[in-house]
Amino acid sequence: MSAQCEVTAKRAAGAPLGFFERWLTLWVFLAIIVGVAIGQIAPGPVHVLGNMEIAQVNIPVGLLIWLMIIPMLMKIDFAALGQVKQHWRGIGVTLFVNWGVKPFSMALLAWLFIRTLFADYLPAEQIDSYIAGLIILAAAPCTAMVFVWSYLSDGDAGYTVVQVAVNDLVILVAFAPIVAFLLKVGKVSVPMDTLFLSVVLFVVIPLGFGAITRSVLIKRRGKDWFDGVFVKKFDGITEAGLLLTLVILFSFQGKTILRNPLEIVLIAVPLIIQTYLIFAIGYGWAKLWKIPYEIAAPAGMIGASNFFELSVAVAISLFGLSSGAALATVVGVLTEVPVMLTLVRIARATRNRFPRALKAV
Repeated sequence: MSAQCEVTAKRAAGAPLGFFERWLTLWVFLAIIVGVAIGQIAPGPVHVLGNMEIAQVNIPVGLLIWLMIIPMLMKIDFAALGQVKQHWRGIGVTLFVNWGVKPFSMALLAWLFIRTLFADYLPAEQIDSYIAGLIILAAAPCTAMVFVWSYLSDGDAGYTVVQVAVNDLVILVAFAPIVAFLLKVGKVSVPMDTLFLSVVLFVVIPLGFGAITRSVLIKRRGKDWFDGVFVKKFDGITEAGLLLTLVILFSFQGKTILRNPLEIVLIAVPLIIQTYLIFAIGYGWAKLWKIPYEIAAPAGMIGASNFFELSVAVAISLFGLSSGAALATVVGVLTEVPVMLTLVRIARATRNRFPRALKAV
């Protein structure tokens, strides 16, 4: 890896858990409270906002999703794809686990818990929607937060950049077909044209815009200016977009939350099990394959974490703001930080069981 690419990798993966990320679960709880209160106090304006749609895509939420996703994707260095051969074993683990295991194991866990064990405690009309939301969440491996988890677990910064770039490209071609297949198997009816439109709006366009913006500005001003000045102008925008989206969503979910708050707990059960399961598969496979710890840790983390911004956007587009699918994806946001922090601790506690990298990080 070139010196400049190494600097970029360290900047991408070398940021500790910030104030917003550290208290993400608290912010989600506050968004639930504020959203539910707004929905009860001002239902009229909330419904007007919900009806602002084009091709089943809510315009205000769509704009907020772009505010979340585009600044994040501008940080992805696709030049790192040239290092895939160097990290082929780690990339092999993450690709197989993320795309060959994770969506399918989530579909199985959703069927076991949501449709079978918890069916009597959930509204029957929303069960299919809950399952769909869990599948959508599982089919989108993490893009942003994995940099934080890699940093906290002392993962290889360069490898983390490579695996994120690879997975972002795979999302372009694999996300919609896998979601469509699993929903069809689960007999959940979704408009396929809306699914593919969601991928275009919330993956293809932001990814292309971010890559072009990054390339043009780096050529004109250099990487130091881009990473140190331009990207920092967007600090806080992603977080604000996420919280505003959650407030809007929960303004529609108020009746559901007030009627049966246990739903959030029940939806969280298969999500938490899935997170530990996927990490165990990826991390354990890396151990058996004698992959160095600095690669094994982020390889396990990327599948355990989720690209929840994309998942929330797609769930809302397919099923609506008041749907069980949208609620299920948000529960994924709710559980993300506390669960992933326990995985960071597990990784750091077991690092001596892995071979050391030839080159120190």
